[in-house]
Amino acid sequence: MYFLWTTLFWGGVMFYFLFKSSGREITWKDFVNNYLSKGVVDRLEVVNKRFVRVTFTPGKTPVDGQYVWFNIGSVDTFERNLETLQQELGIEGEHRVPVVYIAESDGSFLLSMLPTVLIIAFLLYTIRRGPAGIGRTGRGMGGLFSVGETTAKVLKDEIDVKFKDVAGCEEAKLEIMEFVNFLKNPKQYQDLGAKIPKGAILTGPPGTGKTLLAKATAGEANVPFITVSGSEFLEMFVGVGPARVRDLFALARKNAPCILFIDEIDAVGRKRGRGNFGGQSEQENTLNQLLVEMDGFNTTTNVVILAGTNRPDILDPALMRPGRFDRQIFIGPPDIKGRASIFKVHLRPLKLNSTLERDQLARKLASLTPGFSGADVANVCNEAALIAARHLSESINQKHFEQAIERVIGGLEKKTQVLQPEEKKTVAYHEAGHAVAGWYLEHADPLLKVSIIPRGKGLGYAQYLPREQYLYTKEQLLDRMCMTLGGRVSEEIFFGKITTGAQDDLKKVTQSAYAQIVQFGMNEKVGQISFDLPRQGDMVLEKPYSEATARLIDDEVRILINDAYKRTVTLLTEKKADVEKVALLLLEKEVLDKNDMVELLGPRPFAEKSTYEEFVEGTGSLDEDTSLPEGLKDWNKDREKEKEVSPEEKIANQIRGGRPF
Repeated sequence: MYFLWTTLFWGGVMFYFLFKSSGREITWKDFVNNYLSKGVVDRLEVVNKRFVRVTFTPGKTPVDGQYVWFNIGSVDTFERNLETLQQELGIEGEHRVPVVYIAESDGSFLLSMLPTVLIIAFLLYTIRRGPAGIGRTGRGMGGLFSVGETTAKVLKDEIDVKFKDVAGCEEAKLEIMEFVNFLKNPKQYQDLGAKIPKGAILTGPPGTGKTLLAKATAGEANVPFITVSGSEFLEMFVGVGPARVRDLFALARKNAPCILFIDEIDAVGRKRGRGNFGGQSEQENTLNQLLVEMDGFNTTTNVVILAGTNRPDILDPALMRPGRFDRQIFIGPPDIKGRASIFKVHLRPLKLNSTLERDQLARKLASLTPGFSGADVANVCNEAALIAARHLSESINQKHFEQAIERVIGGLEKKTQVLQPEEKKTVAYHEAGHAVAGWYLEHADPLLKVSIIPRGKGLGYAQYLPREQYLYTKEQLLDRMCMTLGGRVSEEIFFGKITTGAQDDLKKVTQSAYAQIVQFGMNEKVGQISFDLPRQGDMVLEKPYSEATARLIDDEVRILINDAYKRTVTLLTEKKADVEKVALLLLEKEVLDKNDMVELLGPRPFAEKSTYEEFVEGTGSLDEDTSLPEGLKDWNKDREKEKEVSPEEKIANQIRGGRPF
């Protein structure tokens, strides 16, 4: 506002001096011939020693309301010329024209100061308002003197996500429902002597629905929802993080009862004591303030804190103890039933082909997407719609979904990448080695599709249907290693040389071998010990075992991989004719599915009717267990009834201690 008024004022000043009436300019000759010689000049005003303004005798003004003026070189020259002229015209004594010297401001000084004044006004405006001003928290003015104010957003009715839009994490959903019920009926718990939990931390891999579940909580609970990211506490200024934490919790207390959601809390909640280099000390100060503020909530504050992170292992133990984050809710990748439920949610807005039945399609797609997270499922549905639109289809059919799954798994099909005949033949035999090895290994995953069409970074890929299981035996892991090595073995058998195409396969085999020996204790020489393997990107300063143990682990890994390789060589040498049949058909058709493999090799020699096939055929249960606890069974009914409650009844409920939504 100050900047606006200052600009208007100085703009008016400039307008006045630039556009005020400036009279009419004449020459010295015009002055002599048209005015002085005719006796109409009353006096002359020398202004600022730069120009002369002519004032006329009253009643003898030869111009309409304007004065006239002319420039002079110097005052002395003007005086001599005027005296000489009046002598020549015979003007003597008291009849001579008087000369008056005056000084007037022409606005040049003010105009020269205008840029400086505008810069100062702009700086004042920035300091008073700034990027953190009104509009984010709705409180006060932001700017340079208010960097300590929280950047959290207070949402009430802006989120349209409900619990019905969240699937695949039913147990976590029930936990969150209970938190919302705490805010709805706190007296129900306090009468029994129970303390309302301070908060919950949502953990799990990326894309499993942590943030979506928090948004659904905001959509269901008619209480303020305050959301902030953990990285917003960390700034380049010292002390800003703790100040923003204090302001955030003050905002939460002001809006109680409410839900406070801190996304990516690992940015501020990392373990302390790892050295104070750079911004590490500021991060620790911010975490300390966060711990203090969470302790400041009492049981009647009615503020529930939710937080989300992908890395719970790096969080400080003080943050995870009861009394701060009382509950740790793990949201893992959905199983086949969960994926079917997620597909049902994302298939709702899609325009499907009339021949497709949504429940059956959800079952089928869930069986084709093992290991997919909720975000991957949403991406598949969106890619299917994009593919249908790209082909100008009026609706989405099953083939579009299959192409979308291939797009997500293997990447975009590279139609412009033409392989040389020799390279294409090598890729075909490589993928045929994978397919045949998996076909004749009992514990290998059933083959779904094999292709030699280049996609993404790879030149071919094979898709399998892994079983829904959480425990693996040593034999199962060994069979998987042999199947993964099938491509490299096939190249060596048929061409007598190897290529770089097995790089990803060797990486997977190496990781599996180290995991069996270092983590799972599946080696007799190393023994029943387990160490955590470093994550990708983690800095490992020293190994948790001795150099002798490290050499023993490396030796046993090589022995394990060599044994798997020899076993695969023996298998594919025995089935060499089958590998060649599959490779030739791949060169012809480029894509083979399970039915093609059955026609070529006959039925798989092992029983493979898995839970997937039972699920697709409809013998498995589609819907997840969504039964609610006793206190929450009438959740949806209560939500409908509360819409019909009159204002008087709401006030009465609040007096009784129940706080309706």
